[in-house]
Amino acid sequence: MSRLLTLLRNAVRPDAQADRVVPPSGFTAQLTLFAAGAMAFLAVFALALSLAAGRLASQWGEELARSATIRIAAPADQQQAQTDAALRILETTRGVAQARALSNDEQAALLAPWFGAELALDTLPVPRLIEVIETAEGMDAAGLRLRLAAEVPGAVLDDHSRWRAPLVKAASRLKTLGYVSMILITTVTAAIVTLAANAALAANAQVIAVLRLVGAVDNYIAQAFIRRFTLRALVGATVGTLLGMVAVLLMPGGSDETASFLTGLGFKGLHWLYPLLIPPLAAGVAYIATRTAARRTLEGLT
Repeated sequence: MSRLLTLLRNAVRPDAQADRVVPPSGFTAQLTLFAAGAMAFLAVFALALSLAAGRLASQWGEELARSATIRIAAPADQQQAQTDAALRILETTRGVAQARALSNDEQAALLAPWFGAELALDTLPVPRLIEVIETAEGMDAAGLRLRLAAEVPGAVLDDHSRWRAPLVKAASRLKTLGYVSMILITTVTAAIVTLAANAALAANAQVIAVLRLVGAVDNYIAQAFIRRFTLRALVGATVGTLLGMVAVLLMPGGSDETASFLTGLGFKGLHWLYPLLIPPLAAGVAYIATRTAARRTLEGLT
């Protein structure tokens, strides 16, 4: 990394005489600036997506791991007695921090999206739900199931494991997708800069021939192209990164209930420093791509 930073500092060091070899404007300049800016903008969102997916996976895993539900499916005349029995068992169960039976209003609210807000629970054989909050150490789900089976025949324990695993897996895959997107963005940036450098070299073939006649070595000529394209990529990526960070900052916040899925898409704390690595990374990609293209093209013009 330190060697790359040293090479970048040398690459962007001003050299007015060498810079005349590369045209300061034109198609290649616009292409490099736009490509670096657009790719940096997308990289910010890919990075934000990866970090948010990682946080989401951890949050879902922790929240669902600490909660469980007991469903009391018993005849109406036995439901309250079995609910009380289950609560007594939970009071003496190690690893249970809190347990409470949901009220009729709370259960009606849970069923409202499917049956409407005017649902009357007494008209349906709805089981009673008990919410269980675990301690950090967790509880012995298998042992609790055995106790419930023996003392509360209508109780069914759901420790949310079947829900937790797919959610965490999906968030982890989304995180991986974000990193893969960043790799693709880096690859496309390198390809575009290479094409732009090749175009600039081809357009200046006669100038390169004259420079060779007057004694300029290929390393001097290549450095002129490397410097110009590295600076273009650095400037474009800096602008794209700043615009991307502003766009992420303007994403809906946690208080926006209408966009709850998007509220986690962003940077938290020191993660805001991560996008600042994108401009030097883009400059490094441009440096390597231009250096490779320049060496290959100059050898071909020999």
